[in-house]
Amino acid sequence: MDNNSTNEFSSIKIGLASPERIREWSYGEVTKPETINYRTLKPERDGLFCERIFGPMKDWECHCGKYKRVRYKGKVCERCGVEITRAKVRRERMGHIELAAPVSHIWYFKGIPSRLGLVLDISPRYLEKVLYFALYIVTDPGDTPLEKMQILNEKEYAEMRERYEDDFEAGMGAEAIKKLLQDIDVPTLRDELTAELEDATGQKRVKLLKRLDVVDAFYNSGNKLEWMILDVIPVIPPDIRPMVQLDGGRFATSDLNDLYRRVINRNNRLKRLLELHAPDIIVRNEKRMLQESVDALIDNGRRGRPVTGPNNRPLKSLSDMLKGKQGRFRQNLLGKRVDYSGRSVIVVGPELKMYQCGLPKEMAIELFKPFVMKRLVETNVVSNIKAARKMVEKAARPEVWDALEVVIKDHPVMLNRAPTLHRLGIQAFEPVLVEGRAIKLHPLACTAFNADFDGDQMAVHVPLSAEAQAEARMLMLAANNLLKPADGKPVTVPTQDMIIGSYYLTMLKDGEAGCPTVEKDAEGNEYTRYNIYRDTDEAMMAYQQGELGLHSECLIRFSKEKDGKTVSRLVKTTIGRVIFNRPIPQDLGFVDRTNPENEFELEVSFVVKKKQLGQIVDKCIRAHGIAIASKVLDEIKAQGYKYSTISGTTVAVIDALIPEKKKEYLAEAEAKVDEITNHYNFGEMTNDERAEAVIKAWEECTNKVSDELTSNFDGTHNPIHMMVDSGARGSTSQLRQLAGMRGLIANTSGKTIEVPIRANYREGLNILEYFISSRGARKGLTDTALRTADSGYLTRRLVDVSQDVIIRDTDCKCHDGIDVYAVMDGNRVLESLEERLVGRFLVDPVVDPETGEVIMDTDRMMNEQDAKRIVDAGYTHIKIRSLITCKSRHGVCRKCYGSNLAFNEPVQVGEAVGIIAAQSIGEPGTQLTMRTFHTGGVAGGEDITQGLPRVEELFEARKPKTLAILSEIDGEVRFEEIKKSRHVVVFNSETGEEKKYLIPYGAHLTPQIVEGAHIEKGAEITVGSKNPHDVLAILGKEAVYNYLIKEVQFAYRTQGVDINDKHIEVIVRQMLKKCTVDDAGDTDLIAGTMVDVSAVDEANDVIDERLAAGEEGLKHATYIPILMGITKASLATDSFLSAASFQETTRVLTDAAIKGKSDPLLGLKENVLIGKLIPAGTGMDVFRDVDVVPSYFSAEGSDDILNLEQLQELLTNNMAQSSDAEEEDNGDKN
Repeated sequence: MDNNSTNEFSSIKIGLASPERIREWSYGEVTKPETINYRTLKPERDGLFCERIFGPMKDWECHCGKYKRVRYKGKVCERCGVEITRAKVRRERMGHIELAAPVSHIWYFKGIPSRLGLVLDISPRYLEKVLYFALYIVTDPGDTPLEKMQILNEKEYAEMRERYEDDFEAGMGAEAIKKLLQDIDVPTLRDELTAELEDATGQKRVKLLKRLDVVDAFYNSGNKLEWMILDVIPVIPPDIRPMVQLDGGRFATSDLNDLYRRVINRNNRLKRLLELHAPDIIVRNEKRMLQESVDALIDNGRRGRPVTGPNNRPLKSLSDMLKGKQGRFRQNLLGKRVDYSGRSVIVVGPELKMYQCGLPKEMAIELFKPFVMKRLVETNVVSNIKAARKMVEKAARPEVWDALEVVIKDHPVMLNRAPTLHRLGIQAFEPVLVEGRAIKLHPLACTAFNADFDGDQMAVHVPLSAEAQAEARMLMLAANNLLKPADGKPVTVPTQDMIIGSYYLTMLKDGEAGCPTVEKDAEGNEYTRYNIYRDTDEAMMAYQQGELGLHSECLIRFSKEKDGKTVSRLVKTTIGRVIFNRPIPQDLGFVDRTNPENEFELEVSFVVKKKQLGQIVDKCIRAHGIAIASKVLDEIKAQGYKYSTISGTTVAVIDALIPEKKKEYLAEAEAKVDEITNHYNFGEMTNDERAEAVIKAWEECTNKVSDELTSNFDGTHNPIHMMVDSGARGSTSQLRQLAGMRGLIANTSGKTIEVPIRANYREGLNILEYFISSRGARKGLTDTALRTADSGYLTRRLVDVSQDVIIRDTDCKCHDGIDVYAVMDGNRVLESLEERLVGRFLVDPVVDPETGEVIMDTDRMMNEQDAKRIVDAGYTHIKIRSLITCKSRHGVCRKCYGSNLAFNEPVQVGEAVGIIAAQSIGEPGTQLTMRTFHTGGVAGGEDITQGLPRVEELFEARKPKTLAILSEIDGEVRFEEIKKSRHVVVFNSETGEEKKYLIPYGAHLTPQIVEGAHIEKGAEITVGSKNPHDVLAILGKEAVYNYLIKEVQFAYRTQGVDINDKHIEVIVRQMLKKCTVDDAGDTDLIAGTMVDVSAVDEANDVIDERLAAGEEGLKHATYIPILMGITKASLATDSFLSAASFQETTRVLTDAAIKGKSDPLLGLKENVLIGKLIPAGTGMDVFRDVDVVPSYFSAEGSDDILNLEQLQELLTNNMAQSSDAEEEDNGDKN
């Protein structure tokens, strides 16, 4: 049997188990609470670990030892009754406990809402008292005036018994409830409730809808109501609740065994009491205790005090095994530990190529052990695998290392650094063996991993199969991942030393050897005299001889062949810039090559700083593709390191030059503050005005010192200035603290302290200043720690809500989209229209208003040039295809998504765009939270406090703290005073409609709200943040989308983080997925229920088909869109597995079981949970059994990176070899 055949199913269903089903699962009844005999260490018969029920402890060996060996497979021992089989059946065989009295299942009685309570229409409070034997419930009133389900206390019951004797039946506990449930006819109850619902309103309607929801669930799923009451309890397999012996002869056991033991003990005692016909009160008490012990087993602590073990620790029940980070879902199913992996500290490897990493030898030999062993056998170094293993474990012989070299040659490994915040946190590299025990990492890969070398560790994983290796090489190789999926900008931009090296190479400096001199001609006119060199080689020789400085401007003749002739020209440059330009392609677009004057100009003829390096890399990738760009990057890296070393840049304390005018500025400010204090003392200003004026005076002083500091440094080659100016390290604000003055600092309540810190770090702070500033520094550190957790949690929720958004179709054929325009904040452009158009498709062709020609059609994706042409043609807003309007049922389509930012080409079918969106929004969240860390708490340095909580508030669709009141209609404004409170009235003269809005105390009106002004629908009446639910209700889907995009972009862009709109669109699409059915029309939907928007569309499609077929008078369903927060939207998914593994596990499972839900396994999480390939990327059905050959990676002329033909050949060989090997194995077995 093929191993995978057990995994070939397309959906998973959950339901209530009937008592018969539980007995069917079971291999025998557990009747004794015993576990293991402490002397023989063998399981006791009929106990919780019984071998007869659960299978043998040792492979192929029965309990009494009569049968040993595999040859007795399948035989059942006559003496001990144990089947001879593998011990692993103890992980799958279940037992059961027959209960002496029925008990209720706590999930269905105690959950919110109480499912039992809703079905029986009893309040949960009374239900609890009945179940726990405090009150009686009438099960059959007979001819008495009592009513069915009437609640009686002890006294009333005794009276009734006396009066009516045996004419009625009443009971308590789960038995009574079970009888009532059996008496209910579900279809009849459903019809009654539906009929009642028609004329019910208000609270009653809400209650009825809840009841109908539960009754409907039982009606549709085929579950029986009485299955919520347990007659028999399943006992889970013993290896899932193990018992292990510790060193001191004691045992450590799973809490479940204790909980099961309590149930068995109480059940056996109850059986005995019943046999002895004990008094009712004793039996009742025992039944109550049995009910409590079963409750504790299923969900300890849900009702009353939890059952505790030794040292008062609550025992972990079955529910606890599932929920939380340490539960079964998140700990074992979504994340597993894997073999062929290792971890070690990382060190920098500046000599590595972009696609290489250094792997320590002893790590490699362990990771590639099977491959090395296979190689040794193949090359006849040893005769069999056993000898090969011995040889590898000793690892002394050179043949082993030779074999390792061969094996790892084309075998990429994956490196991962935790926390993996985005997909660039795992990348593939070709391993290079290194001495020592540290992994070597390419310096340009550090940004993507967010790694530094202060003790960071990384994990290594080996992709085993040929397909896995191909995917690692194609999709994950570091040299192919040069762009960031969040915004499409390069992620491998040189940093630190490389920037200083490049800056040093390209800067100009007077006074070096061979620098231009100013001389006079015969007439006495001044002119600049440059050294002229025949070609670059001659200039290099002059530099090496010391006759020409690296930064001295000179004239060098450049020449090239053109139409069979040699043409040449003198170019003014420095030898440093010539060296820098060597690896750089000379057609990146920095120089206008259409102008013949510029034919010989160097591409990079400016001082290269961090920003310019980014542009060079970006242009290089766009013009020449990834393979060339990664080579260029390696060259820039090598050059950068070399010349940063040659530059000899060092930092000394005296490099922090303190401006001479600082004392003067301080004296000025002090005089000004004295003057302000005098005014205050004479009563000419209030205390608040005084404080404000003082703070302003000191701010001006700080700014003056800063400006003086900057002008002091400008044009100098001061090392600190070079570092800050080039962007290699440090910032102007840090420089200000080193050499200017620290300035004003905020106190604990966030108010600015009037006394500034006058000193800088070079002069040193006095005690008061040190004391004031230490709080800010500490706050920075604590904030970082707290916020990192918040950001991680936000990412987790984003992933959960968007995980099943996958590109499934090429085109959904929808003719709808959204209108986009530049995102503004006041006068500041947050995101230009061009930025929003690049990489998207249009809804309608765009025509030049003047000439009438089509600038851009709908069948092509817009690039930068197209976007520029549209904006230049005078368009300020335009309709583009969007995910918000995409009509794909499951997932989204290629055209509505646009470009895959990581490869700058249209997205492929199968791309998991939801996960990428969540990572792109979540990853900078962590970056932002860590930003406070670097300012050391200087006043004015903005804390991300607006940032992250604001983003969370938007995605959770919460009501903002300072709420803006929105007008629901167009109309004229007027004011009214009613009972001392202010109202704004908006009156529409055309329709006669009028709306009154009470203005809360302390709220400010927006400037447009003046008597008689005309305002639009949706206009803000008071200042504050809009509630997205109001925006949706008043202005509709597109408006709420635009509002969310603007606000989220504002939070990130103000922190200098760019995120593409489409990522936010993915999340907003998921938030707007559900709707309330307003009018069901002639569809099967129920008005007032919440369904997917796609379900309404499908129902309306059916109506369209019926109308087309000739039926008349049919009405479509209408709906009201709902905006859900991401947590709520995650829990409202169709997949119960995904929802259960996210939050509120027990609630989700309870609900799913009652409804008999079936999980269609469309998302990623559900498939990971059950161990199937995810339905995205190469795991999609389309790509199974297909050779995947991506189009974006070509490595022509590259010796280092395998090109595709080689790769395919290699794969075919590998496949052939592995199939040969399999045949050989099978031959051995046969």
